[in-house]
Amino acid sequence: MSTSTPHGGVLTAPDRDPAPPRRRRGTVLAAALCGLLGLGLTGAAGYKAVTDHRAAQRTLTPEAAYRKAASLWHSTPVDTLFPPVLDGQGAGPGGADRTWTRIAPAADAACTEALAADWQALFAATGCTRVLRATYTDATRSSLVTVGMVFTPADATAMDSLRGRLTAPTGYGFPDNRRAAWTASVLAEAPVVVYAVSAFADGRRLGAPSPAEDKMAEDARGRVAKAGLGHEAKAVADLIERTLRGLAVSPQGRPVPQTSPTSQDPQTADPQASDPQTPQAPTATREAAR
Repeated sequence: MSTSTPHGGVLTAPDRDPAPPRRRRGTVLAAALCGLLGLGLTGAAGYKAVTDHRAAQRTLTPEAAYRKAASLWHSTPVDTLFPPVLDGQGAGPGGADRTWTRIAPAADAACTEALAADWQALFAATGCTRVLRATYTDATRSSLVTVGMVFTPADATAMDSLRGRLTAPTGYGFPDNRRAAWTASVLAEAPVVVYAVSAFADGRRLGAPSPAEDKMAEDARGRVAKAGLGHEAKAVADLIERTLRGLAVSPQGRPVPQTSPTSQDPQTADPQASDPQTPQAPTATREAAR
């Protein structure tokens, strides 16, 4: 009887999971740098937002506001510079309330196109950048008031030379022989002259236009004074001036709430008073537009 050695199986090493690939040191470093860069950019953006917000809230110096105001003609919407409706509480003769609706906003124009020859000569020393104009009518549609802004690149000293030298301005939408009363002023807060000139909407011809203040006097006579066209020109000009002054000194470039030059203080005004509704925009008569 013989014995035999049984055949055994071949012994092998147990299977092992493949080792994960080693990350290169350079890849890890690049990822870390990208993370740090992202955090830095986020922090910088947040810091800039905070500083910009603080700068926007900071009150401008008079000099900075004056320089800023020179560019308002192209950086401000027309509805802000010339609101569609002006509320003139107590702005009429005897303290009567007035409302004016804008009917003819003009595109900004070169000074040679919008100004008469005598005004062009006056602005030769200061320069003239652009002229903005719009025409309003009152609630009865019996009067027209053109209000304009003449922007210049001049400094305050040069603008002061215009005071007391401005003559009757031209209208927009009605010819010179229809002009009734006028006013013009040089703003202290901006290199801008604001003017206004009134007329009858029916197109009646008049003599030489009179300063608005003369037609606002208690003893003023004549149809222009009786119709309140001196009050119309002065009140519309004052309201537009207030808007422009507010834009010049506001850090955010936002307009101040529109109020009448003779309206009550907001703290004492009637709280039940509401904004006037915008009436349908009338059009100037054919005779007045000639």
